[in-house]
Amino acid sequence: MDYSDYRHILFERREPHILWLTLNRPEVLNAADARLHTELVEVWNTIDRDPDVHVAVVTGAGRAFSAGGDLAMVENAYRNPEEIGRILDEARDLVYNILRCNKPIVSAINGAAVGAGLVVALLADISIAAESARLADGHVRMGVAAGDHAAIVWPLLVGMAKAKYYLMTAEFIDGREAERIGLVSLCVPDDQLLDKALAVAVRLATGPRHAIRYTKRALNQWLLQASPIFDHSLALEMLGFFHEDMAAGVEALREKRAATYPSSE
Repeated sequence: MDYSDYRHILFERREPHILWLTLNRPEVLNAADARLHTELVEVWNTIDRDPDVHVAVVTGAGRAFSAGGDLAMVENAYRNPEEIGRILDEARDLVYNILRCNKPIVSAINGAAVGAGLVVALLADISIAAESARLADGHVRMGVAAGDHAAIVWPLLVGMAKAKYYLMTAEFIDGREAERIGLVSLCVPDDQLLDKALAVAVRLATGPRHAIRYTKRALNQWLLQASPIFDHSLALEMLGFFHEDMAAGVEALREKRAATYPSSE
């Protein structure tokens, strides 16, 4: 794919050699339908091949970074082996494509960041949250195991005790708390978020390019060595797509109420 192929991501080139990405489905809080989910997987390869990009910054249009996966896409996958297999492949590739992208990535996390949006927000090399940002891994709330990025990065960022608490309860964290526990790199007032993200991007773009790239590559080995854990967690998540708990969780999310899970009755 090249930049003209993307429908739900806006691109703006800024000096010096910065590519600004905006997830652009504001009417649904940038929730990832099947198309945007695919674009989130592929865009890191597109950026990696672009010699004019030294740093990428990603944020969301409107009031949210990304409210996660579109519920219609999730419902379509319920007990559908072909669709579950497609989602599994894309969820795997999303994580690995971000980790293997040679360009430094900065996330400017505005509003809600859940699901696939949270993957991008937290796997960015530098993550900057607005004070009002709300982050949560909502897998358990949806009735499936916390797969995606969670098993790789949360224990490294916040330690096992905090990782288990937030992943098993699906509790939301605001920007201040996310910085306090080490989930994000920085937290800033809402009106300073984009300026701070740009300032960090400029510093990276004007720094020693190879040294920064290879530092990223070395540090990401901590994450890549957890690949068997990640692959295992992703398989367990997909197993949940065959269980009635997932249908109950998705229905409750759609109706904005607490779920009653068949397995807990």
